Amino acid sequence: MERILVVGVTGAGKSTLAQALSSRLGLPYHEMDALYFNGPDWSVNSELAEDVSRLTAEPCWIIDSLGYPEVRDLLWDRADTVIWLDYPKRVIMPRVLRRSFRRTVTRELLFGGNRETWADWLSREHPAWWAWSQHGTRRREVERRVRDPRFAPLDTFRFSHPNDTAAWLASL
Repeated sequence: MERILVVGVTGAGKSTLAQALSSRLGLPYHEMDALYFNGPDWSVNSELAEDVSRLTAEPCWIIDSLGYPEVRDLLWDRADTVIWLDYPKRVIMPRVLRRSFRRTVTRELLFGGNRETWADWLSREHPAWWAWSQHGTRRREVERRVRDPRFAPLDTFRFSHPNDTAAWLASL
C-alpha cells in the first residue's frame, strides 16, 4: 500500500479517510478537489492532467477520488491499492447534507478560494444533489473498474459501512 486511491460517492468520507491514512502510513495525501478547482468561481485547473501525472509518478501517494474523467484512467493505472467506501444513500445523504450545511453557514473557505452558498443548493452541481443523483452511476463505475482485468493487480478493500472502515483503519 504505497499508491492509494480512496474512492466512493460524494459525502462518503474519502477525504477524511485519506487524511487519516496519510497520518497513519506517512504517505503524502493529495486532495483531488483541491487539484481540480484552482480559482474563483470554481474555475478548473487547465493543467490537471499534468499535475496528477507528476504526483502519481512519485513512489508513494494517497488521492481521494474516483477521478475526474481527464485523469481517471491515469489514477487507476498507477494505483496499487483502491479503498472503496461503498456506503448506501442512507449513510451518504445525512453526511453530505451536514457537511454542506456547515460549509454554507460558516462560509468555510474551500478549494480555489470558493465557498458553498445558499444559492448553490439549487444547482444540480451542488454536492447534495450530486450525491443523490450520481450514487448509482458512481457505484457502477467503481464496480466495473474493480472487476476490470486491466486493474487486476490492484489490492481492493471494499467497505459497506463506516464501522467496517474504522475497524480496518484501526487495525493498520
